[in-house]
Amino acid sequence: MGSRTPPAWARWTLLIVLTAGGTAAMTPLGVPSPALFAGLLVATALALGGLPVAVPRPLTAAAQAVIGVVIGVLAQPGTLAGLAGQWVQVLLVCVATLAVSMAAGLLLGLRRGVSPLTGMLALTAGGASGLVAVSRDLGGDDRTVAVVQYLRVGMVTATMPVVAAIGFGAAAGPGPDASGSAPLLVDIGYVAVCAVAGTVLARLARVPAGALLGPMVVAIALNLAGWSLGATPPALLVEVAYAVIGWQAGVRFTRESLRTVLGALLPAAALIVGVIIACAGLGLLLSASTGTSALDGYLATTPGGIYAVLATAVSAGTDVTFVMAVQVLRVILMLLVIPAIARLAPRGEL
Repeated sequence: MGSRTPPAWARWTLLIVLTAGGTAAMTPLGVPSPALFAGLLVATALALGGLPVAVPRPLTAAAQAVIGVVIGVLAQPGTLAGLAGQWVQVLLVCVATLAVSMAAGLLLGLRRGVSPLTGMLALTAGGASGLVAVSRDLGGDDRTVAVVQYLRVGMVTATMPVVAAIGFGAAAGPGPDASGSAPLLVDIGYVAVCAVAGTVLARLARVPAGALLGPMVVAIALNLAGWSLGATPPALLVEVAYAVIGWQAGVRFTRESLRTVLGALLPAAALIVGVIIACAGLGLLLSASTGTSALDGYLATTPGGIYAVLATAVSAGTDVTFVMAVQVLRVILMLLVIPAIARLAPRGEL
């Protein structure tokens, strides 16, 4: 008997429609990166159900480029200028935050079925979408990285307002306005320039994970030079990019790999709690060394949930510029150094 697998166009239609529906359903619930999460779940369900969809590599590279620009846009001159005179303390705390989360990842890598490299990529704090996007290129298991990274983001996002309110008296507030001031055509042109120029430069320099890092660096350079014209990646384009990154991980799931990932969730959750506590301690050290408030230090070093951090900082009347500058610096630093660190991490199980 012949295969009854539906044609590729039908499977793609199903993937797109279900992802759009899942994104719409998750958005009001406050799920971090709902398009990525919905894409991951839908693609996984289709793969396990015998309806695989092959995501073309050029589409994945384009999605990585868009996410690179999204991260690069965070590096606004006014934001990073908020660290003036405090660079040394902030940089040391950022490095310590990354070291703590990476060490937790290496512990996760002791579990059977999870390599040290995958564990490290899965638990490194900051830039969840960027890490998921490049984990396969760096030699990690993007399926495990995707699930554990968004477990981390979810736990941090859920606990941070509670800790901020109970421990520091902060009040809940609305989310940040991520809209730009430039016309749509300028937004699209900005993304295109960053994506093309960044990808070409990354290939010439042979940079690992260059599809994301190249556009990110170009976007940072244009922003810091004041040449971005107020442009930001269009929201719909960003959501599509997130969905594609979710698809790239989800389509590779098998029943065996799903069991491995689910088995790692409990130890991963315990390690995430440890990272959250350690980062809160680093936040207090940052507060003491810079003269900022304890709440500023805590929010600045929270390991993830950057937009939830911004919403809490705005509503609590804290030093938003300082908090966001530390968060952005950590994300950029992490994505710049993670390819070099990944080369040193063992790829096989210990």
